[in-house]
Amino acid sequence: MLLELENVEKRYGDLLALKNFSLELPEGRIGLLGPNGAGKSTLLKSMLGLIQHDSGTVKVFGKDVARDPFGVRALIGYMPEGDNVMPELNALEYTRFAAELCGLPAAEATARAHQVLHYVGLGEARYRRLGSFSTGMKQRARLAQALVGDPKLLLLDEPTSGLDPRGRDEMLQLIWDIPQRTGASVLLSTHILPDVEKTCDQVIVIAEGELLYSGELAPLIAQEKGVFEVRAKGELRNLKEALERHRCVVTIERSSLVVRVPADIPPESAARYILKGAIEEGLEVRHLAPLVKTLERAFMKTLEDAGKA
Repeated sequence: MLLELENVEKRYGDLLALKNFSLELPEGRIGLLGPNGAGKSTLLKSMLGLIQHDSGTVKVFGKDVARDPFGVRALIGYMPEGDNVMPELNALEYTRFAAELCGLPAAEATARAHQVLHYVGLGEARYRRLGSFSTGMKQRARLAQALVGDPKLLLLDEPTSGLDPRGRDEMLQLIWDIPQRTGASVLLSTHILPDVEKTCDQVIVIAEGELLYSGELAPLIAQEKGVFEVRAKGELRNLKEALERHRCVVTIERSSLVVRVPADIPPESAARYILKGAIEEGLEVRHLAPLVKTLERAFMKTLEDAGKA
């Protein structure tokens, strides 16, 4: 088991950042999702032993963080959010320093730093000072320092923040490749939900310090037969009521309807069934397509169902 939390609570004054938080999570590629103030950073810092939780237990790879914080950190590579590099060092010095902090002898740290910098695409820039790097290059350097100690778990906090589309795609490819190349698990904390869809197979959703979902990504975005996204001319509520009279299950999501046709309607006839119902009621459909389930849609529904939206 990668991560085990049992009844964890953490308070900052009057703010309860983690509330009776419990989960068990196997190894893999994991996306950590939640709105601002959800408790994501507190969770990451609790895993690293950088803050002391008020109650409960946190275990990483079976090690109790409160009892053996240094043993836990020896297993983790951490890429924090923000522009936190040492601008006066070149990329090789910066990465080698991180390797030495992990306990590698000087010669091995240097060799390892060269290897990791080539892997993240900074081989030709390894003698340049970090202060001269672009945002994307700094992100790669910070990823290199997280990888250089050969961790079993990589914690990535907003790794694509500030990147242009090409840089973002290249970073996501690295994140996808790391578990296959090194065997390490990856925990990705981000506000960019498509990044999680591209790179992760498990998801944690938290809000207001509470766990709302923990498990496989696939069920959240699995497509369903007989479910459509519908937009219409005029009031959505009129079409909603009309389709409900035709036995459809209908919900309003922002500017669209999500329509589930009755189970006895064959899949190939479902779209015509919705159109027929609208026409019989004298209503005009402007958009009708099978519902594409995205992680963003699933995330918002999870928050709404929990009353956290």
